[in-house]
Amino acid sequence: MELDAFTSRLGLGQGRIQPLNAPVPSGDNVLVMGEDEPGRFFDLEPGDHAEVSQQTDLTDVDVVRAALRLRVPKTLPAGLAWEVAMLVDGTKLAAASCKPGRTRVLTDLAANVSKLVGLHTVAVRLELVAVL
Repeated sequence: MELDAFTSRLGLGQGRIQPLNAPVPSGDNVLVMGEDEPGRFFDLEPGDHAEVSQQTDLTDVDVVRAALRLRVPKTLPAGLAWEVAMLVDGTKLAAASCKPGRTRVLTDLAANVSKLVGLHTVAVRLELVAVL
């Protein structure tokens, strides 16, 4: 298997981790696309993403929510941004983006799931996207 930005240090400096260089409150985890360790660089393309998901019973659930903070490196090339999205069964139901060198706090990224019942896969995806 080729080691790349998503497999070379999975769980240590990339993916869902406890970061070394940007401590988070309350022992929360972060989702890192690329690498947390300074000096490690990877070439990413629009559409590349990191994602965490789980199956959950959405019966009697109206909204699935996430509280997030996006911190985008200032070295991200012009014309690109990070997008965080809430997906249910692979369908994007809510999304927000953040441009290079910025931090964005999202206190309530929410997806309406009121019409769904039974088990569904709910995911949060961090994706590199092209912007105008």
